[in-house]
Amino acid sequence: MRIEHTIEIAAPADRVWELTLDVEKWPELTPTITSVKRLDGGPMAVGSQARIKQPAQGTRVWTVTDLEPKRHFVWSTKVMGSRMTGGHHLSQGATGTTNRLTVDIEGPFAPVLGVLLRRPILNAITKENQGFKRAAEA
Repeated sequence: MRIEHTIEIAAPADRVWELTLDVEKWPELTPTITSVKRLDGGPMAVGSQARIKQPAQGTRVWTVTDLEPKRHFVWSTKVMGSRMTGGHHLSQGATGTTNRLTVDIEGPFAPVLGVLLRRPILNAITKENQGFKRAAEA
């Protein structure tokens, strides 16, 4: 099951990418992230991990599974026996950047989680995208 939100940002992809990879500053951009702590040093890469706390949720460790600089990064975590994968996808346009956030839920409990979490996840990634837009356009 996939949930996604796309927004147009009047800023170059380099700026949006910079904000995207600076995960420890995400709590400053959006109320949907309480804290983020990178668990490794250096630039974000496949295998990088971060401990993320979100309101009304437990703390989870997210692991980067795919990264193409200035295009996308994807990471995942386990939630109630299922895998939740978050994607950050950028594309440069003539007047700015299209930022698409995705959340995929897979596994035996995905249908139930999808029913329970679709609306809160869509609300969260919408707020996150709005936060990226505000910061990038400032």
